[in-house]
Order: sequence, then C-alpha cells, then structure tokens
Amino acid sequence: MANSVDRHVGRRIRARRWLLGLTQADLAEIAGVKFQQIQKYETGKDRVSASKLWLIAAGLETNIPFFFEGLGADGTVSARSTDLANVLQDKEAIELVRAYYNIPQHLREQLFKLARTLAS
Repeated sequence: MANSVDRHVGRRIRARRWLLGLTQADLAEIAGVKFQQIQKYETGKDRVSASKLWLIAAGLETNIPFFFEGLGADGTVSARSTDLANVLQDKEAIELVRAYYNIPQHLREQLFKLARTLAS
C-alpha cells in the first residue's frame, strides 16, 4: 500500500513533468530507469530513492524541496496543498498554464485582468 508521502511526491513529479511537457519516457531516460518505473513513482506505488529524486529534480529543473511542499511534519497533506494537487492533476489546467507562460508578458497582464473580470 502506498504511503501518503510517496503519493504526494509522485503527484508532484507528474505535475512538474506535465508542466514541462515531458513524457514518462523522457523522464525515465533522465533518471536512468524504464518508463514503467516512472509510472510507479508517480502513483506512489514505489518510493523514489534519494539518488533518483536528485536526478529527477535536475531533469525537471527544480529543487528537492519542491516535491515535499504542502506536507506537514507528520506527513499529512494540507488542505490547500490538496486543492493545488487536484488542479495539477488536470492535464487541461497544466496545458493552460504552459500556454499562458508562452504569451508575451504585456499580453499576459491583459489576459490576467480579463480572466479576473470574467471570474467575478
């Protein structure tokens, strides 16, 4: 049975991989494992070793603490982090964020204002 910390780390790996537009095969090559192993990491079925997490973090252009953000000292996930994790599990939301950051800064600001207006 997967540990809650392992599931959380796995969800963070998947979200970051999606954000960068990498496939499981791409990340597997970076980490020196088969893509099936990345699947196991992302579901929390297998625990990621420190050395593999180091390689994964480098490949995903982030730092080690990124994978543990939102975890309490007792290993529980905060409600706020759960909300964020749910958004990060939605491929459409990830694609929207990726597209947003591909828009030039001055246009992004206008789009952001429009989105806030439409949401209220």
